[in-house]
Amino acid sequence: MTKPASKRISSTSLRSAFREIIWPRRKLVLIGLVLILVNRTSGMVLPASTKFIIDDVLGGARPELLFPILAALVAATALQAGTAFTLTRVLSVEAQHLIAELRAKVQRHVLRLPVRRFEETKSGELVSRIMNDVEGVRNLVGTGLVQLVGGVLTAVIALVFLMRINAAMALLALVPMALFALVSTRAFRRLRPAFRERGRVQAEVTGRLTEALNGIRIIKGFHALERENALFRAGVQRIFENIRTTLTTTAAVTSLGTFFVGLASVVILGYGGRLILRDALTVGELFSFTLFLAFLIGPIVQMANIGTQMTEALAGLDRTSELLVV
Repeated sequence: MTKPASKRISSTSLRSAFREIIWPRRKLVLIGLVLILVNRTSGMVLPASTKFIIDDVLGGARPELLFPILAALVAATALQAGTAFTLTRVLSVEAQHLIAELRAKVQRHVLRLPVRRFEETKSGELVSRIMNDVEGVRNLVGTGLVQLVGGVLTAVIALVFLMRINAAMALLALVPMALFALVSTRAFRRLRPAFRERGRVQAEVTGRLTEALNGIRIIKGFHALERENALFRAGVQRIFENIRTTLTTTAAVTSLGTFFVGLASVVILGYGGRLILRDALTVGELFSFTLFLAFLIGPIVQMANIGTQMTEALAGLDRTSELLVV
């Protein structure tokens, strides 16, 4: 009976996130997507120009292209830096403004709850849910969601360039990345319930601690200090166990990502070196392929971290939805 309710609440929070958080700010999100598109496209100038620098300029065929290419690289780097600053400045500020609005909304709702609810729930727990559960929303309106989309976009653009250089090498590189994507997906399914449980336990421990501090005279009068200490220690131990689980899962995903990235690099260097020896690939093409491979791998690894943040944000929305529907 518990699992279906959890799934229903999660579905509700997803629809609520889109309808109440993302859609009203669609213009701002669109601006962020345009900025991330310009940012990632300008970042592709360096790997795209590598082939011409190594094969044509340094090879002696067209040395006059050196300074124009360098000037284009400087301009692309400046554009990339400027869009990154603007993206963070615009979306991060709006995300913090949204967090403030949600906190005020949840606080108004909590104050309207029946007195019976306040008798059943510790005040510190309600404070924790008002202040902490909405914190992760910054990853939906802030740079988290846009970076996730930008990572997908970067990986697609890099894959197109990789296929144009050498389709066989590109397919070889995709095998380890596909395995990493499979591992990451399974890990995120495990992390979301853990994040939901952490928020619940933290709220309980905070509520108990607040009540203990407010009623310290009564606790000392009844000589209940040891009991309160034991309860608090048990609570923080539950938080520690939860954090250890999420950290272990995240570390495992990151470590596997490092392994798959190294495996892909070794395969590409071996296969690419063999093609160069057979004059089927130039040194510049291999170097350019390696850089584009980094642009393919980097966003995939980054999406693992962003996916963790998004999972935590949705878990917080689940808990906020539970409170608002009461």
